[in-house]
Amino acid sequence: MKKTFGLIAAAMLLVGGVAFADEATLIDFTMLDADCCADDNGNATQNGRTVMDYSVSAGATFTEDQKDLMKTSLALPEWEVKLNSSAKTVQSLADSTVVAAPVKGEADVPFAGKNVMGVRIVFPTWNSNANARIVPPFDIPAYEPLAQADENGTRQEPTDEEKASGKTLFEDGYGVVKNVGTVKAISVTTMGMNYPHGLYVLMSDNDGIERRYFMGYLGFDGWKELRWNNPQYISEIRNREIRVYPIYPRGLPFVKFQGFQVTRDAAHIGGDFIGYFKDVKIIYDKALLTSDRDIADEDLWGIIGKKEKARQNAEMQRFGNKQVNRYLEKAKLATEDEFTSSLNEGSGSNAQSNGGQAADAK
Repeated sequence: MKKTFGLIAAAMLLVGGVAFADEATLIDFTMLDADCCADDNGNATQNGRTVMDYSVSAGATFTEDQKDLMKTSLALPEWEVKLNSSAKTVQSLADSTVVAAPVKGEADVPFAGKNVMGVRIVFPTWNSNANARIVPPFDIPAYEPLAQADENGTRQEPTDEEKASGKTLFEDGYGVVKNVGTVKAISVTTMGMNYPHGLYVLMSDNDGIERRYFMGYLGFDGWKELRWNNPQYISEIRNREIRVYPIYPRGLPFVKFQGFQVTRDAAHIGGDFIGYFKDVKIIYDKALLTSDRDIADEDLWGIIGKKEKARQNAEMQRFGNKQVNRYLEKAKLATEDEFTSSLNEGSGSNAQSNGGQAADAK
């Protein structure tokens, strides 16, 4: 069967003198509700589309029951807030968190009644520049095969339809957009609450290079679409530097969502920051034009498949080791809140409780 492969972006010269860009949703937080992997109370804890099983990286010392618990996903409560070193205190680390924030059903927005990302960051109250990154629980894989997961978060074998789609698991609004050439613009839908802080979008490409894009300041009240326009984007094809690449084998370029960064200036108010985010979208030039070729190159040589499989294995290994270490650390946490009493409860020999405070000296 014939497969589609890319022609160089320079082929756009054949269709005219103006470049046309596509729009795609990089990540949509309304699609990250927890809907699988119920806890002891029957509440879903993970997002079925993005759930990842990291027990494959666990050692042989774990039981099957323990391995069944080794799952995580892009469900909103799983996201993390990482403060810069000088902003880290016991309180800020404990209170800075990400939650699923429900939008009122009567709200005048298209996503009324759905959950968006809600973020609380505790910045220093003293005069100090500070920043915090809002990041997913793992580096979003770019080569994970598209397949459904059952109610327990177990990934099923890809169907013929899923294989034929050519999509990977985290495309279509879950953190990855493929076939990206030049990024023309980025948009973030966010709800401001008059904070003077700055907002950046963090993205990486297929070479592993992370870039941050300044979206603007959050000093407004209500929903707004912040936009970054590429100042180096050239719309006129005649003025572009055209580069010609071999058609095969060349991996498909992509961009991956790495998170947000919120910056606080020393001159601005510190303490609590509250923010809400709905989605991130991009407008971009295609890196490759698709065409039906007379010879199925990939079926014959399999070069791209081998490269992508190697990258996928490397991503999974890094992800699994990190999550297993976190699982071990969580298992070692103290669960007791009170000491076992050495006294008889209610005994007349016991002193009156004073809440642990020292008695006043007379």
